[in-house]
Amino acid sequence: MNEAMKNMTKRWRRCWGVAPDIHILLSESKTLGSARRKIMTYLEASETNFRNDYFEISNWDYILLKDAIFVLKKIFSKNSERISGDSPLKYLWEAASTGDSQVSDGFIDEFEHLFRAIKGSARVYPSHIMEGTVSPNYDQYDAREKAIKRSHFLDELGDKMDTYISRYPHGLLPDIEAQRQENKRRILSVFDASPEDWNDYIWQFRNVIKSKKDIARLKQAISIDDEQEKAIWLALENKIPFGVTPHYLHLMDHEPTSNDFAVRRQVFPPLSYVESVMAYKKNRVAHLDYMKERDTSPVDHLTRRYVKVCIVKPYDTCPQICVYCQRNWQITSPFDSHAQVARKDIEKAIKWVAKHQHIMDVLVTGGDPLSLSNERLDDLLGQLAQIPHLKSIRIASRIPITVPQRFDNQLVDILAKYNEPFKRIVYLVTHFEHPYEISRESAEAILRVRMKGINFYNQQVFTFANSKRFETVALRIALKMIGVDPYYLFNMKGKKEMYDYAVPVSRILQERKEEARMLPGIYRTDEPVFNVPFLGKNHMRARQDHELVSILPDGRRVYAFHPWEKNIRGVDSYYYTDVSIKKYLNRLQEIGEDPDEYSSIWYYY
Repeated sequence: MNEAMKNMTKRWRRCWGVAPDIHILLSESKTLGSARRKIMTYLEASETNFRNDYFEISNWDYILLKDAIFVLKKIFSKNSERISGDSPLKYLWEAASTGDSQVSDGFIDEFEHLFRAIKGSARVYPSHIMEGTVSPNYDQYDAREKAIKRSHFLDELGDKMDTYISRYPHGLLPDIEAQRQENKRRILSVFDASPEDWNDYIWQFRNVIKSKKDIARLKQAISIDDEQEKAIWLALENKIPFGVTPHYLHLMDHEPTSNDFAVRRQVFPPLSYVESVMAYKKNRVAHLDYMKERDTSPVDHLTRRYVKVCIVKPYDTCPQICVYCQRNWQITSPFDSHAQVARKDIEKAIKWVAKHQHIMDVLVTGGDPLSLSNERLDDLLGQLAQIPHLKSIRIASRIPITVPQRFDNQLVDILAKYNEPFKRIVYLVTHFEHPYEISRESAEAILRVRMKGINFYNQQVFTFANSKRFETVALRIALKMIGVDPYYLFNMKGKKEMYDYAVPVSRILQERKEEARMLPGIYRTDEPVFNVPFLGKNHMRARQDHELVSILPDGRRVYAFHPWEKNIRGVDSYYYTDVSIKKYLNRLQEIGEDPDEYSSIWYYY
């Protein structure tokens, strides 16, 4: 046993035990340059040996081997070290030579799994969902018997899948509906209101919990802990927008449960978020405008990042505030007196659209444009409808979830008036985050609009609160039940104040491959995307769109996202530092999840 092996700390033993030959190569290297040459030669030889049949490995293990070799060669390159400003190989060389290095356990776990992949010992097969299920050897059966065996195997997978999905109930189940009727009665009592008030969207608007004096009613309506109350107080004291509607309150259980975890997280800010935003008090706009909307705004209240579409923002807040709002640098408190954009300023934005004939689609967003009065909304849509080159008007709103009572006959008629097939189509784009957000009122509101020929699409943000196994699958199924098509699945924005909500890139890739793929195609119509500042949405499925370029000492991965314009013009890649997989798995364990169910996450890059 050499000196390095004797000095090896316990935390490295599993990593080096997977690939003792790599340990020897590194420990016997006198310099970092020598270590780089040896390891690069080793990686090249590993792939060449397989291609020349010098050893056998299953095709599925080869896919993992090939991807891991690509990743290792990339992150060990000088180019990647220059980009990331650090050298993962240096830390591995130090650990192999001296027994340890200044890195986190998450860093070590990353390389253990990369080494497992190139050694054909990755902990992927069989998948955790296959536990207790045996895949038949179909070749030994004739056609009909083979088909029966295949169908039986798929039934077993379906049973496993349903076990997961059943963990995430939606609001149309009888027992949930009964519970929410009780919630409604309690909230109406707190607000000293009647069922007629509840069904009036103006009452819902007027009774949004948004100020310090409202906190007492909030605590009567549902139970919140001391830290949560402190976070809300701090937010309000520091003019950080906060708001929750009575309707949305009744979607929460009286005491916090696993069912309403994502619902609460949607509106109740963590203390870490509030403190982070407070630190930017004097320059909030400069620090929080992650998408650089100010740099893509040719006129006020309008954003353009793409050839054929632009965004118009007539209203700068919502009845209810999503904690991780992309526009938290811009939005104001619910129904703030300055939220409504002056008519002359919106008209200026609309005139800009009229002058730019390449714009075929306008997304009306904000804030929430359905917060506008019917008169103002009718006027806005009417002006847009007069632009001949507009083929579609999309309205982005969370009001179907937060105040579905808003969709009365008058609003529905206004929307329908401008939906003219073969001339111009109106769409509603909404933002359901979890099956538990679905309610009877939401389903009925959506149905009323769809009866006028207007379709609904959903943009889900993939956050820690809704990232558990098959949680998004359950949402997709529930959405299709109420007539909403999954549209986009957004990776959580890389904003520092949102860290508490962030999910590793590898988890969204894992969800797409192992969970969404098990649904019928019409249910998994959403596209996973990453928003690149200034340039917009980037698809996440292929290496041509993104690459893993480094692993930092704290275990975080660094990705290069190659923006959509790259095949059109020379444009720089965007470099994004992800959240640690190790820390993500630890957080899942803290809320009762089994990290072993996510074990293949390490092999998605």
